[in-house]
Amino acid sequence: MDPAGRYAPRAGHVRILFTLVVLLPAVSGCTSVRDYFHNGFKVGPSYGPPQTDVAKHWIDAADPRMRSESPDLSHWWTAFNDRVLNDLICDAYRQNLTLKEAGMRVLEARAQLAIARGNFFPQTQTVTGGYQREGTAVTPNTPIPPGASRFFNNFNFGFNLAWQLDFWGQFRRAIEAADDSLCSSVEAYDAALVTLLGDVATAYIQVRQAQQEIEVVKANAKLQRGVVEIIKVRLAAGTVTDLDVAQAETALSQLESQIPQFEITRRQAENQLCVLMGMPTVSLRERLGAAPIPAVAPEVVVGVPAELLCRRPDVRQAQYDAAAQAEQIGIAAAQFYPAISLTGTLSYDAAKFSDLFRSTAMGGSVGPSFQWSILNYGRILGNFHYQDAKFRELLLAYCNAVLTAHQEAENGIVTFLEAQQKEKVLAQGEVAAEKAVEIVIEQYRVGQKGVDFNRVATIEQALAQQQDLLAQSRGQIALGLVQTYQALGGGWQIRLAPQEGRAETLPPTAAKPAEMIPAPVAPELFGPPAAGVAPPDRKAPPGIPEPVVAPAPVPVPDLKPDRKPLP
Repeated sequence: MDPAGRYAPRAGHVRILFTLVVLLPAVSGCTSVRDYFHNGFKVGPSYGPPQTDVAKHWIDAADPRMRSESPDLSHWWTAFNDRVLNDLICDAYRQNLTLKEAGMRVLEARAQLAIARGNFFPQTQTVTGGYQREGTAVTPNTPIPPGASRFFNNFNFGFNLAWQLDFWGQFRRAIEAADDSLCSSVEAYDAALVTLLGDVATAYIQVRQAQQEIEVVKANAKLQRGVVEIIKVRLAAGTVTDLDVAQAETALSQLESQIPQFEITRRQAENQLCVLMGMPTVSLRERLGAAPIPAVAPEVVVGVPAELLCRRPDVRQAQYDAAAQAEQIGIAAAQFYPAISLTGTLSYDAAKFSDLFRSTAMGGSVGPSFQWSILNYGRILGNFHYQDAKFRELLLAYCNAVLTAHQEAENGIVTFLEAQQKEKVLAQGEVAAEKAVEIVIEQYRVGQKGVDFNRVATIEQALAQQQDLLAQSRGQIALGLVQTYQALGGGWQIRLAPQEGRAETLPPTAAKPAEMIPAPVAPELFGPPAAGVAPPDRKAPPGIPEPVVAPAPVPVPDLKPDRKPLP
């Protein structure tokens, strides 16, 4: 006790507390003392990036139409050189509701990070105060002393504090987990943006393809009407029978019956565009007008497969999810150890307000305490194993996301390249089919021997089918390019347009196996925080700016995303 009667901690007590802090990790058997210090005064393992296998080259890398330099995919849709498509992209970026939902989830994650940071500091700080006018009852057995009053005042003012110290890294790991979750939500926003851009371009190409197929049907129907007129002339001359007329009209009606189906496809694609642009479904016929299927150059810049790990937002999101879950293992491990806290109370009580803050009115207490859960019947250990299994599950999900990304890119590439070959062959066949139709109609008109209507109908149907397949192949070329750019993770960079000039920091190359690391190394970028000191602010990802997209391509070769690297 000090001269004022207050408790004074002795050096022996301090040594005992320090010994308890140092030896508990070893005694509990979960984290060694060496790992505890090496890990920045945190128990439990730290995150190590998984090792993933990525192909060194694309399957069609030898194709001269494939270019391996790093592509600038920030405005990939401008490769179609279509102003209408550019306008649709801009409207969808500004108005799409799914994208706005993803933006709200970023704000939610940002708020969760603020909550986690607040838990690192004293968790409870309460200021109290009050006034009471009190009175005592007067009875024969409890008379009021002479000169005393039945009624008196009581003024009080106080401050309470409770701080659970982060000896085991529970709160710092929660901050890191919330930080990784925030980065994951930003990557989810970017992934939604990539999907949105691809869906808009796909729906637009489907509209143009349906328009092209309708025009093909109308052109062939016009041709067949001419044949019907020829048959009617020959019928009047007595060279054919009514069977030829009925057969020709049947073929014409079958051909024209395809138009409503193509109209359904066109309308459904327009309705999809309306939803993607966040507007009620209305007719877009006037806005879109009539135009051919967008044509593109035969070459495509794809870079190398390894760039998918850094460019694809969904792959990066999967890695951030695994990193956030790794912190949950450390949080679960902290439950094996006692929670050490500091509590304090400061109070003032006086009968008069003027005496409330005098030294004689002050009282209080301060001291450490601990709380240790024992006999938990395996609950803490079960939670630890659960968090570890969940982490391993997310590691496998990350590896699967890498494989899926590579598959989608290869699918887009082969579709784009082979559809060009298909279009080339069909274009040659269309020329031959048009010539055959021209010849057979003339032969049928003059009544050449051996040329009946069945032969005319067969050749006309071949031309119609050839032209329809040609329209489909041209649409497939455009869709293949969209699929390729979408699989390469292009387009989300437009979110960074107002933030040009920032340097990009990418995750380091994975050099550790996809498993928990028992003796991890603290990330060099941040360094291990000292015990009892607030962790340094980790580099947070950029916020979601107001969408600003120019309808024409903007060359931004040095544009890089500004986001926190994974440890």
